[in-house]
Amino acid sequence: TKPASVYNHKRVTKKTNYNIGYMKKVFISFLLCAFTLTTLAQNETQTASDSTEGFRFTTIDSIGITPVKDQNRSGTCWSYSAIGFLESELIRMGKGIYDLSEMFVVHHTMVDRAEYVVRMYGNAQFAPGGSTYDVIYCLKNYGLVPQSVMPGIQYGSTPADTLPVHTELDAVAGGIVDAITSNSKIKKLTPAWKKAISAVYDTYLGACPQTFVYEGKEYTPKTFVEMLGLKADDYVSITSYTHHPFYTQFALEVPDNWRMDQMYNVPMEEMMAIIDNALAKGYTLAWGADVSEMCFTRKGLGVVPEEEKAADLTGSDAARWLGLSATDKREELTKKPLPEKTITQEMRQAAYDSWENTDDHGMQIFGTAKDQNGKRYYMVKNSWGTKKSEYKGIWYVSEAYMQYKTNDVLVHKNAIPKDIRKKLGIK
Repeated sequence: TKPASVYNHKRVTKKTNYNIGYMKKVFISFLLCAFTLTTLAQNETQTASDSTEGFRFTTIDSIGITPVKDQNRSGTCWSYSAIGFLESELIRMGKGIYDLSEMFVVHHTMVDRAEYVVRMYGNAQFAPGGSTYDVIYCLKNYGLVPQSVMPGIQYGSTPADTLPVHTELDAVAGGIVDAITSNSKIKKLTPAWKKAISAVYDTYLGACPQTFVYEGKEYTPKTFVEMLGLKADDYVSITSYTHHPFYTQFALEVPDNWRMDQMYNVPMEEMMAIIDNALAKGYTLAWGADVSEMCFTRKGLGVVPEEEKAADLTGSDAARWLGLSATDKREELTKKPLPEKTITQEMRQAAYDSWENTDDHGMQIFGTAKDQNGKRYYMVKNSWGTKKSEYKGIWYVSEAYMQYKTNDVLVHKNAIPKDIRKKLGIK
């Protein structure tokens, strides 16, 4: 996960008697849903304003999402993407709009990760990154809480401090873990270090509540999940690589999959069929991807142009093209829609094996769009705020990019086509 700076709601009440108070809450929820969907509708045709040629996108279909958030200077995209995914699940389930706490999940996950790294004698990475499965693990084992109960910011005193800044937190927590795992004088650990690491996250993010009151009712994090109706076992991870057999499960070998989430492995074409089927049936997906590709831009675009054809179409001779800086080449390649590479399973695998594809970033896939030439793109909700991208926090990602740079997707098992589910043995 790369924090945004590197790239420089409430719920509807549960069913009760149809009294006036209830109807008011339903009406408020309706307005909130309408606001979210209207925002998307207003952006139905998007144009890059700073390009003379540009991209013009028209929405084909989109699924309800909650507002774009800003992870700011924190490596927590994995939590934002999967929490956004669960918030969309609640909309799909007819529960209304919720704003769930990302930092409740981050707190539990990082304390667990510290314990894991210590158990491994330091032979594992302690870093603020994670996977979407960490959110599902938290959902199942710890529960969830609303954002209002645990905003996750216990530091600072200015309006700017309402956004996550984890530089100091990561340094302090990392220092404790490193001090324990690298000190040869420690022959036997005491239980106190676990309290110390928990206290760090309590100090910076706030303590995870044991109970809380929400809309007049007391919950624990687990009973809150029960009320929401979310079930961790409904969600599965899908990937596509050839170094393990298809139609089996394996733990994708990337540092942030430290919980060893067992992902279902399918051919690339079937991975894409799962994404498309999910969107067609009204399900969003949490997307783990590599965004280090040159043409994943800060403006809101993800494409993989065929450079030789692009050079011809942009009027660049070979000498000039080879002499361009990476920044200038990116500018040329993203001025307008250009032919893209044809992605194969072999290309995906080669990029993974060579470290070209990295475990970079988590986002949420929620719809499809087309450009002015009729070419299809996926609409992706990011967590880098709304001010620095052309499309107010939404990215448009080509089918080729999705094929090439997807590490994994998290999806409801019912969103998988029946024939693929049967091959995978998912009931």
